[in-house]
Amino acid sequence: MQTSTTHKSSLTHTASTIVRSEGVLGLYAGLSASLLRQATYSTTRFAVVDETKAWFAARSEDGKLTPLHSLLASTLGGIAGGIVGTPADLCNIRMQNDGKLPPDQRRNYKNAFDGLFRIWKSEGLKSLFIGVGPNVGRGVLMTGSQVTSYDIIKQKLLTTPYFRDDVYTHFTASLAAGLVATTLCSPFDVLKTRIMSHTDGHGAYKSTLDAAWKIWRSEGFAAFLK
Repeated sequence: MQTSTTHKSSLTHTASTIVRSEGVLGLYAGLSASLLRQATYSTTRFAVVDETKAWFAARSEDGKLTPLHSLLASTLGGIAGGIVGTPADLCNIRMQNDGKLPPDQRRNYKNAFDGLFRIWKSEGLKSLFIGVGPNVGRGVLMTGSQVTSYDIIKQKLLTTPYFRDDVYTHFTASLAAGLVATTLCSPFDVLKTRIMSHTDGHGAYKSTLDAAWKIWRSEGFAAFLK
């Protein structure tokens, strides 16, 4: 949906198009790279957030964290996760986008590791970090908005007579935080997806700002929420 430049890119339309042209397994294109991305991106960002929070807590007088501490921890976690997760994310997006390319332009990566090796071999080590700018921006915004909105929403729920500090409250707060974070991060997500899928090191976009301007000019603001 994010790589489509037309307005006919609803979830059902996109899914049916993929199934018709690639089969049901087409919906799982890039699965190995997606798993590798989570193993690198999510693991790194949460580890950095937890370690940074522990570092701040150990140096505060009462052992408690301020909102600034949480913000700094989330920012560092997002930056680290965005950088570490970019190679797998790049491979993931290319594998997912392969089906819409003409047969002679498809990369046909066998799996995530094959994709990473071929990118490094044919395009150079630097190319593994194509799109790292918007990916880091997304990581910072995603981590910060998730952690902050989760804490705020959970606290608000606990002030009502309908919630206690149990799994149902945690699930409700997580669901709401996911909605907030995904909505806020959508523009960065679209930008990094376009940059990663439309370039082999010298693509249609010169920079993140150039990509944002071209998408805005040709497709309007709604394109950033695909």
